[in-house]
Amino acid sequence: MATYVDGFIVPVPKRKLAAYRAMARRAGKVWREHGALEYRECIAEDVKVGKRTSFPRSVKLKPGETVVFSWIVYKSRAQRDRIMAKVMKDPRLADMMDPKNVPFDGRRMIYGGFELFVDL
Repeated sequence: MATYVDGFIVPVPKRKLAAYRAMARRAGKVWREHGALEYRECIAEDVKVGKRTSFPRSVKLKPGETVVFSWIVYKSRAQRDRIMAKVMKDPRLADMMDPKNVPFDGRRMIYGGFELFVDL
């Protein structure tokens, strides 16, 4: 059973969605090859701007952008740390480590690691 998840919320310009999808497919393949159990990327479909908080507000969404919600599942925090170290050194993703080469504003990306709390 999986017990650890990395989660991400990313603002992506709609005109760059094809480039983002290509990048995500390449990254997902690398994460899975290094041992991640799941790799998911979801595009906003029913996401409204809230009065105080919301997915769009969380990333300071701009006109012409959409929100992508992503997660990667691991067996444990220790496994995540091992996989992440391998992924960060993988030459297939080297170009993604430069903020100038990604199709989104990484300064507005929200991310974090989460321990499984409820699993039904």
